[in-house]
Amino acid sequence: MDYFPIFIRLAEQPVLVVGGGEVAARKIDLLLRAGAQVTVVAPELISSLAERVARGEIEYLDVEFHPDHLIGKRLAIAATSKRAVNAWVATHAERLNIPVNVVDDRELSRFIVPAIVDRNPVIVAVGSSGDAPVLTRRLREKLETFLPQRLGILAKLAGKLRPVVKSKVEDAGVRRRFWEKFFDGTIAADVLAGREQPESESIERRINELTKVATTDQAKGEVALVGAGPGDPGLLTLRALRALQNADVVLYDRLVSAEVLDLARRDAERIYVGKAAGNAHVSQEGINDLLVKLAQQGKRVCRLKGGDPFIFGRGGEELEALAAEGIRFEVVPGVTAAAGCAAYSGIPLTHRNYAQALTFVTGHCKGETSNVDWDLVARPNQTAVFYMGLNHLDSIVANLRAHGVPAERAAAVIEQGTSAQQRVVTAPIAELAARVEEAGIESPALLIVGEVTRLHETLRWFNGARSGNNELFNLLSAPEGRLTA
Repeated sequence: MDYFPIFIRLAEQPVLVVGGGEVAARKIDLLLRAGAQVTVVAPELISSLAERVARGEIEYLDVEFHPDHLIGKRLAIAATSKRAVNAWVATHAERLNIPVNVVDDRELSRFIVPAIVDRNPVIVAVGSSGDAPVLTRRLREKLETFLPQRLGILAKLAGKLRPVVKSKVEDAGVRRRFWEKFFDGTIAADVLAGREQPESESIERRINELTKVATTDQAKGEVALVGAGPGDPGLLTLRALRALQNADVVLYDRLVSAEVLDLARRDAERIYVGKAAGNAHVSQEGINDLLVKLAQQGKRVCRLKGGDPFIFGRGGEELEALAAEGIRFEVVPGVTAAAGCAAYSGIPLTHRNYAQALTFVTGHCKGETSNVDWDLVARPNQTAVFYMGLNHLDSIVANLRAHGVPAERAAAVIEQGTSAQQRVVTAPIAELAARVEEAGIESPALLIVGEVTRLHETLRWFNGARSGNNELFNLLSAPEGRLTA
C-alpha cells in the first residue's frame, strides 16, 4: 500500500489553493463541500472562481505565491500550470509540515486526491496511487450506479440512532448484530427505496421492536464451515464472502491464501490452525475443541478451509464435534483444488476421448496411500487426482507402475494452482518425478494422472497478469447499474 487512506475533517479549517484555473476550481469545489475556509492565491481567476469570491465563499489574493501564505494553513493544493511554481509551493509546505497536493504530480505531492462517490455522510474514495487516474474515474462511475442514492439518508438515520441503541444494548457483540439486522432488514430497504421516511412513526416503532429483540435474545454462537477454494479469491462464493465478513473469529489453515483472508472483517480475530507434514501443529482434536469453545462463548466462527471442506478437509469430523454439543452450524462449499487447479491449467478432468471416470485420492501420508485401491486408480480411460501427494510422489508413481500403468501415461503436477505463482509440469509418469525435482516444485501441489493432461499445452489460458486483465475488463465493461464480481 503506497498511500495510507485517511479522511481529514476540514470544516472551518484554513486551506490554501495556489492557482486560479479550471483545475483549481474543481479542487476548490470539493474543499468547500467539506466546509473548508479556502484562500486562493493567483494573479488572475476564471469567471466561476471570481463569482465565488464575489459571493464571499472564498478569500482571494491576486498576487504571486509567497511562502508566508502557507502560515497557519491545514492543507495546501498547488494547481498552477507552471511546475516550478508548484514545486516551490510543495517545498515550503513540506518545510512547515503542511500536507500538500500538487495536481497531476505525484512526486511533489504528500497526499493525492482520490475519485469520490458522495452519499454524504457516506463517502467512497477510489485511488490508484496516482498511477491510473482514468481507471479510478471508471471505477467511481461503476460505484455511482451501484450505491443507492438514498444511502446517505440511511446513514444519517443510523447516526441519529447510535446513542439510543448504545444505551439500550450494552453488549458490543449484540449491538453489532443489531446493526447487521438493521442494515440487512426491511427498515433499511424501505428507507433506501423511499417507501418510509426516517422520521416516520412507523420507523421509530420498528426500531424499538428491533432493540427489544436484541436485548432479550441472548447471542448464540455458530460456526460456518467455509470452503476457501484453491487460492484465487475470485473463486469464493457469495455466501462464503458473507460468512467471512460476518465472523467474529476466523480459523484458517495453511492452504488459505492471504488474499482470501484479507476479505475477512478487519476487527475479526484470526487464528491459524494450519497443519503441515513434519511440523508442529494444532491437532484435529484441538481444532474441534477450539471451535466448540468459541461458539459456546457466543461468537460467530468462520472455519476457513482451502478447497472444499468436505473433500479431504476433515470438515465432517469438525461438524460431528459441534453437533455433539448442540452448536448451530452451516456448510459453505468451495471450489475443490482438483476442479480449480485443473481448470486454471487447461486440463479438463473428464473428456469423451480420454477419461470417462474421475477419482480423487489423498496422498498425504504413507498410511493413506497404502490403503488406496490401486487397481481402480490404475485403470485406463480415467483421471486420478492425488491431493497432497508431492512428498510421496515416488511412492505413488511406483504403485501405479506396479499395478499396470504404462510408463508413457501422461501426468501433471500443478504448484500453487489458481494463483499468480502457478506452475505446471507435465511429463510421462515414468519421468514425472525427475521433471518435478528439476523444476523445484514445492507444496502445495496437486498431481493429476491421465491422458487429459496432454491437453494442457493446447488449452492453457491462465497466468496471473492475464487473469487480472480479464477481471478488469469485466468490471469496466459491465452494463450500467450492475457491478460484476
